Order: sequence, then structure tokens, then C-alpha cells
Amino acid sequence: MQVTTLELLAPAGNKDIGIAAIDCGADALYIAGSSFGARYGVGNSLGDIDSLCNYAHKFGSKVYLTLNTIIFDNEIGKAISLAWKAYEAGCDALIIQDFGLIDVELPPIPLFASTQTNNRDVQQLKLLESLGFSRAILARELSIEQIKNIRKGTAIELESFIHGALCVSYSGQCYLSARLTGRSANRGECAQPCRSNYNLLDGNGNVLVKNRPLLSLKDLNLSDYIEEMILAGVTSFKIEGRLKNISYVKNIVRHYRGLFDNILEHGTLGDKETQYRPASFGKLYGGFSPRTDLTFNRGYTHFFIEGERGKWQSGHSAKGIGEYIGEVVESWRDNHGCTVFEYKSDISLENGDGLCFVESPNKISGARASKIIGNKVFINEAVDIQEKTKIYRNYSIGFEKELKNNMPKRLLKVGVCFEDINGEYFLEGECEDETVVKISIGANFEVADNQEKAKETIYKQLEKVTDCYIFEVREIRTEKLPFLPVSVLNQGRRDIATQLQRTRPEKRRVKELRSYAKRDARIGGRLSYRYNIANSYASNLYKSLGAEEIEPAFEISNPSEVELMRCKYCIRYELGFCMKNHSGEDSGLPLYLENNGRTFKLVFDCRNCEMIIFG
Repeated sequence: MQVTTLELLAPAGNKDIGIAAIDCGADALYIAGSSFGARYGVGNSLGDIDSLCNYAHKFGSKVYLTLNTIIFDNEIGKAISLAWKAYEAGCDALIIQDFGLIDVELPPIPLFASTQTNNRDVQQLKLLESLGFSRAILARELSIEQIKNIRKGTAIELESFIHGALCVSYSGQCYLSARLTGRSANRGECAQPCRSNYNLLDGNGNVLVKNRPLLSLKDLNLSDYIEEMILAGVTSFKIEGRLKNISYVKNIVRHYRGLFDNILEHGTLGDKETQYRPASFGKLYGGFSPRTDLTFNRGYTHFFIEGERGKWQSGHSAKGIGEYIGEVVESWRDNHGCTVFEYKSDISLENGDGLCFVESPNKISGARASKIIGNKVFINEAVDIQEKTKIYRNYSIGFEKELKNNMPKRLLKVGVCFEDINGEYFLEGECEDETVVKISIGANFEVADNQEKAKETIYKQLEKVTDCYIFEVREIRTEKLPFLPVSVLNQGRRDIATQLQRTRPEKRRVKELRSYAKRDARIGGRLSYRYNIANSYASNLYKSLGAEEIEPAFEISNPSEVELMRCKYCIRYELGFCMKNHSGEDSGLPLYLENNGRTFKLVFDCRNCEMIIFG
């Protein structure tokens, strides 16, 4: 029977968030170093990454460094140096976008192709496999059927997003931020123009939709599709969120850990010929119950996973308004000018809760509840709240306390054998990751008068939690049990834990070299700026694959009036006037997006069911 590991991959904005993700059940983490990460401002020192690797590797969890921006020629040396330092710190793979890093002197460490390399068809995945990548991070826009086809056509590992914010554009193919602000998404500096408000204009300049975040999508939530994705061939399941806080990561990781554990309890899926197991070790005990509705989201969507369109746009706000509470019955100002209101709902609020008030699509406000008396809420500021205003809670003080004070314990199971060898007594501990240690606890102990009591004492003192280990006595190998002081057994258990800690980190270093397949993939003709070629190393690689003419990356060439964004999302469909013209021609009236005096033309590729923004 084939054995396949399933990896729950979590974001680590910093060391503390990474440790929290491991404690909540993550099998792996992705984290940025000091530079070249696709989330500008979320950098980490090598010392913190080293500490995080040590902590993660205790549980067999892995740490991947994000080196996933395009890189200029004068930066290649710095990128190589960072890669080597990450390797020495214990990182298990590099996530890269820039193909210029493939033929330089990188450490012997696996390379993962970032979703920024536009991984959405078999041809691209075959190219990645040919270049020696061991994993590809798939585009978020793929359906189950498309993933199945990619799996049939390639042997490369497949990683897929399952939760978090959605970029409206195909990743790596968005230049809107660079055009508007000079801050490039491919350089990790995206200004998130997709969350801004726009006017939608027709060809005559008439405003069809005014001041709405027309490019802002809901957040991805594929909780209901995990088994289907496993059977389609995905083995790594990624949570977006290196800009998210520690509460978000705890809650969402724990949620998906529970889903995966339920699946893995059965061991097999589908045709029953494959056995599945987690990619790391340890089990969670106790702790908070996750609630995905209580952490930041813009509303949830399963996007295109079923191969069908839905209403993906986040509505009249690009912000997370939270869980619905109820409606305002009455509001007034107290003697100090502060707002008091009464609401109708079965849900109780708490002092300190963050509230969002939606009076109309264009009127959204927020405040913090300072005091709650029944269904009466006091706010220490003046807020204009009308009757029947809808109330949402976007910050639950009670749940935040639960996340902070009621963390689960992640424990590794250790099977213990008590053994008598020529009068000397030993404890052998075998961790679930197959690490084995053996210690002596002494000799010349008297035979116990009460054998049953002696056996009971061994079980009672050894079967406890020490550090991150939970012990289980599996075998006693002796004809006569000695009388052992409780202190001896307790010290023996602690010594096993210490020895396991000393032994296991030796396994942490990635030892395998990257595998290089034959470079039989070919890319001929002219390569446009959309290939994001920003250095001579990448240019030479593409030339070796057959490219005849190469246009520099957008960040270098800054071409005028070009495709700035290509999307599976379509404004026409969202607003209810899809042309359904599969001839491939755009037969509808021209449409434009306007933002602060800047206008961008919309083109609709109906054959491929895609929207394109030009500017």
C-alpha cells in the first residue's frame, strides 16, 4: 500500500506566531528572512529563524524560507547569501519566484516554485519539474478537475491554498500596484489596489457603479473540500496569512488540524490503496475550540474549486465586518455625549468587543463597546447609529482571551520499555518519530515484596507528561520487579526526555540534494514582461530553453498601455450582465475602472472566461 503524507502549512509572520502555529498542529511553516519575501515589512532575523527551526523540528515539522520576489542583478549575491544562511539555520526548503536562482550556487536544499510563477496548467508544471523544482504552489483559481489533470501530467509535489485572502489577479501577473504607486507586487511591495474603491464607467463616461471596492474578493475557505483535494493529488495545504496576527493563525490552524485529524483517523480515502499520515508528529490535547467566523475575514467563498462561478466580490467593504449580531432597536446620547444603544439579538456582547455598524452599503462605522448591561451597549464616544442598523462583531474580547489563555498541548508519544539486563535496570524510550534512547536507572535494587504494587508504581510514575512528551509503558522485561523509589522512576523519565531532545535535532538538517531532471521543456519565441525576467541569470536560463527575444520585467521596462491584471473574477458576471459569448470576442459595451482620476480599460476574454485590466 502506498503511503502519502499530508502537510498542513501555516504562515509565520514572526517566530512567536510560528511557534503558536506549531503548537496548534501545523506540519510546516513558511517564513520570510530579512529580504526578498513577497510580503514587504514581514522580515525575520536568522537567529529567530534558527530558533523556530529548532522548535519545529522537535515535532518533525518543517520550515520553508520565502525567497519569492523577482531579483535584480545587483541583488543576486545577497539572495544567495540569505539562502545559505537559511540552510545553516535549519530551513527545509526555499520558496522562490525568480528563475535566476536556479543556476547559481544555492545550498543542497529543495526548491519550491512560488504561486507567483503562475502555476495553473500542466505545461508550466512540467517546466518546473524539468528545472528541478520538487514542489509547485498552485494558483488559487484552479478547480478540482484542473488539479486532477495537472496531477496526471506531472510527478511534482502539489501545494494548494485552502484558506485566507484572495488576490483578484493570477499571482505573479499583477502590475496594477506598480503602475499606480510604483510599489511592485512581484517585489513584495503590493499596495493592495484591489481593496480600493472604484467607479465603473461605460464608454460614454457614465457612472454605472460608484465608489465600491469592485476588485476586492471574499476570503477563501475550502474546509468542505479537503478530501476532494487530497484525492485530486494535493499533499500540502496552505493557509495564507504572513500579515495576519497570532490570534488568526492559532484559530485557523487549529480549525484545519481538526479537519485533517478527522480524515487521518480513517487512514485511507477513495480507492483504499493509499494510506495517509500527517507530515509531522505529535497530537493536540485540550485547548480552545476554533471558530473561523471570529477571526478576520471579508466573508468566505470556495472560489472556483467546483469549476463554477459564484458571487466572489466582498461586497461594499473590503474590510472584515465580522459576525452578525443583530439590529439596533434604539440609540441615544448620555449626559456626556457618548452613545448608548439597545439591540435585538440572542447573542451576548462583552465589554471590549469591537463592533461594526452597517446602516447602508455606503455607510459603515465601528466602535469598541465600553460597557454592556443586558442588551444595552455603552460606547465612550459619539457614534451616529440609527434604528435598524445592522450590528456585527469584528473583535471578540472573550474569544481573544480564550486563544491566549487556553492553548492546546502538542505532545509526542513515547513508548517505554522497562528492562533488566544482568541486574542493571534500563528504560528504553521510542518516540513516535522512531527516535530511540536508552538509559540506565541503576542496579542492586531489592526485589519488591509486593510485585503488583511495584508494577503499579512503574506505570504511575512513567506514564506522565514531561516537556513535550507523553509517556506510555509498553513492556516490562524482567522476571521479578525491584523495589524502585519514586524519585528514581521520575528521574528516569526526565532523562529519557532530555536524551530525546539532544538526539532529535541531529535529524533536522536537510541532507538530500535537489534533483535535476533533464531540461527537456522548451520555451521559444518572444517572452514578454509577464515572464518577470529581472536579471541576466534568468534571461540566460530562458535562452537555454529556446527563448529568442526577452522583454525585461515590468519593473524594469515599465511598458505603457499593457495588460496590468488578468483575473478569473469578472465584474460583468458579478453585476449580473455576463455576455456569455464564447467566441472569444468582447462584444459588450466598453467598460472602465476609475480611481482618483486614473482610468483603466476592462477587456473580457469570454472564451477563457477571464477579465483583463489594461492601463
